[in-house]
Amino acid sequence: MSRPPSFTPPPGIRAYRLGTERGEFAVLEADATTPQVKGTVLLMPGYTGSKEDFILLQPLLAAAGYRTVAVDGRGQFESPGPRDDKAPYAQGELARDVIAQAHTVGAPVHLLGHSFGGHIARAAVLLDAAPFVSLTLMASGPAQISVPQQQRVKLLRDALAVMDMAQVWDAIQAMDPPEDADAGDLDEGLSDGDDLRRRWLGNSPAQLVTTGRQLCEEPDRVAELASVGLPVHVLSGYRDDTWPVPLLDDMATRLGAERTVVPNAEHSPNTDQPEVTARALAAFWDRLPRTA
Repeated sequence: MSRPPSFTPPPGIRAYRLGTERGEFAVLEADATTPQVKGTVLLMPGYTGSKEDFILLQPLLAAAGYRTVAVDGRGQFESPGPRDDKAPYAQGELARDVIAQAHTVGAPVHLLGHSFGGHIARAAVLLDAAPFVSLTLMASGPAQISVPQQQRVKLLRDALAVMDMAQVWDAIQAMDPPEDADAGDLDEGLSDGDDLRRRWLGNSPAQLVTTGRQLCEEPDRVAELASVGLPVHVLSGYRDDTWPVPLLDDMATRLGAERTVVPNAEHSPNTDQPEVTARALAAFWDRLPRTA
């Protein structure tokens, strides 16, 4: 999972609930800090992630002239969603949520999806491309995740069938302890581990089971996306265990997309190398028509 340095929004980023025709979603919004606003960007997090995964990118994109809205999807962290009913987490339903969010924040917008969020962003574009100026797929591949990652997701789904969220968190930590880090204490007296646990417990089990299955079964929809004609940017780290980098290279070629490989970054360039990532994103959007 992405490990944001803090779950407390820094100055210039405000947290609120975005009301749409499909319900409320927890968001973090940062206004552009330049005299002229170039556009609005909608940021979709990955599986087990949250809006805080973009907390390092947002001030950098604000300084580049872009307003950003990072969203917890339905059943993610602080956005409401049923904990037992799987139907609301079908890919088409989540895609319709993204379209509603885009209209609410002021379409047309640039859309960015990280990892699983890229699959949902792609599904939204395929359903209705009109609200979007561009699509960025960040560490998000053409189809299902790699076999080792499929095995990890299956273990998680099996665990959720017999344990509650707190028990599963404890089991995950026992098998895969957090990386050593000298992050210091965060605001409100919470440690990084405490915040990650709080995020985990906020997720809907039904959402994790349903979207985890989607990650393992997603078909290749690259040809469909290419036929839409929307400008696409494929961005990743130099190494990725979820979708191998050569697979992402090939996807970019098939899409005729812009391609960025961020040095010294892996599956989460947004947190591994935010400055380089922000420059690449802004450079891509700067070459497109302004939306504000």
